[in-house]
Amino acid sequence: MRRKKHWLVQPHNIKRLWGVFAMVLVLSVAPNVLLHPHAYFGLDGSFGFFAWYGFVTCVAMVFISKWLGWLVKRKDDYYHDD
Repeated sequence: MRRKKHWLVQPHNIKRLWGVFAMVLVLSVAPNVLLHPHAYFGLDGSFGFFAWYGFVTCVAMVFISKWLGWLVKRKDDYYHDD
């Protein structure tokens, strides 16, 4: 008996998800075209600040977590060393 693939790994749903993600990104930047940002600092008044700042901080968290994982990594037989 053949099992049905999970809906997240079906090719037609992957294309739909990319479209939804792209639309969310466009919608997160679109208000910057219509609204004037009231910046508290100089940088947060730039176009699409919250979109690119969120992306940059997410990428930074991934790299920092990889570095921390490397820093605190132990051998597989750590508890079996006598």
